[in-house]
Amino acid sequence: MTLVRRTLAALAGATALVLLLTSPATADPGPPPTSMASLGDSITRGFNACGWYVDCTNRSFSTGGDSAVNSHYLRIRGVNSAINGRNHNAASTGAKSADLYGQAGTAVSQGVDYVTVLIGANDACTSSESTMTSVATFRANIDSGLNRLKAGLPNARVYVISIPDVHRLWSVGKDSGSARTAWSLFSICQSILASPTSTAQADVDRRNRVRQRVVDFNGQLAAACAAYGSNCRYDGNAVFGYPFTLNQLSSWDYFHPNATGQQVLATVSYPAGFAW
Repeated sequence: MTLVRRTLAALAGATALVLLLTSPATADPGPPPTSMASLGDSITRGFNACGWYVDCTNRSFSTGGDSAVNSHYLRIRGVNSAINGRNHNAASTGAKSADLYGQAGTAVSQGVDYVTVLIGANDACTSSESTMTSVATFRANIDSGLNRLKAGLPNARVYVISIPDVHRLWSVGKDSGSARTAWSLFSICQSILASPTSTAQADVDRRNRVRQRVVDFNGQLAAACAAYGSNCRYDGNAVFGYPFTLNQLSSWDYFHPNATGQQVLATVSYPAGFAW
């Protein structure tokens, strides 16, 4: 090998090593934050995790204060007491990606230095397959919200979490009479949960298409976070890939995480992010 080739090979190896050491999974997250906000929908609000069809923000996987859930906030507080009491939940039950821009504005006004984002389930879980948000619109909405965060909180760290696999929701609940009744009675996520026991090819295909929409949404979340820059991390589909079970869902709607589900969500998502 010539000297030039050896030099180029060494440079290539050094570059690869730098990229490896500074990848989102291994890069130094910096000092733990002193304030945080959570953006998203009913999952982040802890909906149905402590009462009948109400928000239970104290049991939120992100900013909640319930010790059994052991949220991101409590994990950070364990290493940095300065964050105590500076945990803001700006999520909204029923929110879609279009609402992220407004929630980002709230986080900016609060001047936080860590933000979690878990949004998009309601863009796929709609009254029918035809009413799901398009992938292009979803990406535009996410970019709009993230751009507002970046402009207003340029030094904040932003953690984007993947949307859970709603097809698994159907899979673990379809054989439960209680789950099927709740899904029908409250018209929950009918794009995928309508006719839950049907094995007709049309219904099988519909469920697969809805799942693929969630996969596509998650791909856009990852790409949007990468475009954001080094202050943003994506969970690498950790939440999407988690095989949640029926007993981790609220027995009132068999859709939202119960207290145990919120604890699992915190446990799965936290180490896949900045993890101070």
